[in-house]
Amino acid sequence: MSETAQYRADPKAAGDADPVIRQITEVVGSDRILTGEDDRAFYSQDIFAQGEIAAAVVRSRTTKDLSAAVQAATKAGYAVFPRGGGMSYTDGYIPTVAKSISVDTRAMDQILEINEADMYVTVQPGVTWAELDTALAEKGLRTPFWGPFSGMFATVGGSVSQNAVSFGSGTAGPASDSVIGLEIVLANGEVLKTGTGGGEFAKPFFRHFGPDLTGLFLGDAGSLGVKASISLRLMKRRPAIAAFSYNFASFDALAEAMSAVAREDVATEAYGMDPELNRTNLGRAEGQSTGAKLQALLAVGRSGRGPIDALRQMTRVVFSGTSAFSQVEFAAHFSVEGEDDATARAKGNLLRRACDPHGTEIDNTIPQVFRAMPFQPMNNIILHPTGMRWVPCHGILPLSETIAFHNDLQALYESYSDKMRQNKVIKAAMYTTSLNGFLYEPVFYWEDQREDFHRRVMDDEVLAQMKEFDPNPEGRALVQEMKKAIIDLFHRHGATHMQCGKVYPLLRNRNPAAVSLLKSVKSELDPHNLMNPGALGL
Repeated sequence: MSETAQYRADPKAAGDADPVIRQITEVVGSDRILTGEDDRAFYSQDIFAQGEIAAAVVRSRTTKDLSAAVQAATKAGYAVFPRGGGMSYTDGYIPTVAKSISVDTRAMDQILEINEADMYVTVQPGVTWAELDTALAEKGLRTPFWGPFSGMFATVGGSVSQNAVSFGSGTAGPASDSVIGLEIVLANGEVLKTGTGGGEFAKPFFRHFGPDLTGLFLGDAGSLGVKASISLRLMKRRPAIAAFSYNFASFDALAEAMSAVAREDVATEAYGMDPELNRTNLGRAEGQSTGAKLQALLAVGRSGRGPIDALRQMTRVVFSGTSAFSQVEFAAHFSVEGEDDATARAKGNLLRRACDPHGTEIDNTIPQVFRAMPFQPMNNIILHPTGMRWVPCHGILPLSETIAFHNDLQALYESYSDKMRQNKVIKAAMYTTSLNGFLYEPVFYWEDQREDFHRRVMDDEVLAQMKEFDPNPEGRALVQEMKKAIIDLFHRHGATHMQCGKVYPLLRNRNPAAVSLLKSVKSELDPHNLMNPGALGL
């Protein structure tokens, strides 16, 4: 997807810039900087929150220009806020000070090298996961983690800065586990390289050579530097894919089954939904246009191995319709991969053995469609089908803590039930397993006005079909209050988080020596605290 197609830009002409903005403009070019009021406001907000309005938005194309722009900004005392695809809901990139520059890394959108012999790929940070996966598919390759559900917009740079799980995470872990090297522009403009790519003669083919410097910059929310390129490990695509879906009468049964599957280490993707989210997805499925349904059907057909298999899969999707959503309570969906059908069947047998004691196998349309069309338009994510606002939060729990957390969460919801009804707030949940962690993602919908973020990211024809609500500051404040309470609950159950941004309490109750070391690294790399100040609680 081209950068111009991703967001509709502010047509207003740039106003007069101060000397620092003019200097940066001279470096990157006048077409690479945005100073219009609407653009600056848009790039200073995420899915949930609005930050301070940045003085300008810089869209460098090269590491050299990015380095010069960062150096000019920080030398003049401007804070730098790196931004990827913009899908943060944790204040990840929104400015905390007015004297700031937003760096839109989506303009750095080139796949620099696909090395089939040494099995790595190097990309600029603005490459989306959808673009990368399409390019690698032509060569029969992919990265172990190959993108979040929002991969049509989410960029590689943003995902490794925030960390993410989805496709491939069941066996390969989060996005950061697929990274083998980085090129980082530091706060003073200096360029740092990690992994073997940091050597004079070496290629970026391996992550480890002494202490793991690459790991320092993964999940850092851009607080230690701006990613200029990322190298990721490659693997061959597995041609045999099998999909499974199960219905469970309770959350406890779903959690037991998903945890059992995680311990078997066989499912590349494993995700579940509570009854409310199933109903929401049913609404989306029934509201899809004929063209969208046909597109999904054809994608399933293309994923079949040969015309007979394609016809069989398409027929099943047609006859199942929306029943995959309408007849379930707590649903879980899995994908397994193999070098051949026998390997996939063997993994499938292990998966069934883990799930059968807890639930009932149902039609597998949903994981089939998700694998055939992995990266969904944001129309299907960032607003409820009715037009209500949406925001999630999440925590990754030890498998053994999942049910206890869920029970405490239900008690918390019960304590807020009257306020939720009064302020038109509803809840849902999604679940994912990644290696030996259970990601629990509470989701909130509430009636509230749309923001410029929704108008720029979503299609006009989709928005036209949704109701527009009046401002609901009380509902928004309640969601914020409940998010904080849930984060505290996660904390008490020993959870970790991705997308730390400026919301999740990275430093709370951490080992003092670890906190001291992290603060020392921040101070060494960013002594004036001008690289995404406030991120990670630093």
